[in-house]
Amino acid sequence: MSNLMIDENDYKRIRWASRRGMLELDLILVPFVENQFRGLNDQDKRRYINLLEGEDNDLFVWCLGRQVPTDPDDAAIIKLIIEYARSANKI
Repeated sequence: MSNLMIDENDYKRIRWASRRGMLELDLILVPFVENQFRGLNDQDKRRYINLLEGEDNDLFVWCLGRQVPTDPDDAAIIKLIIEYARSANKI
């Protein structure tokens, strides 16, 4: 797998896409992308980008730990998001 090249414009698009318009999701996803995204390995960056294609309702129940995604890649990145949010006292 080749290195994932994300320039500043890509990052800004990813950050913008993390703003879902649902306050609860915004409070979890935006701090995660601002504070953790750049330090993720390429696989987890891809997982996060792919996760943003999901439905808000799915993201909501996953981020709050009410359900676990069936897709292993989604489950892996959701786990990182939840761990970050809990460590930052966001949820």
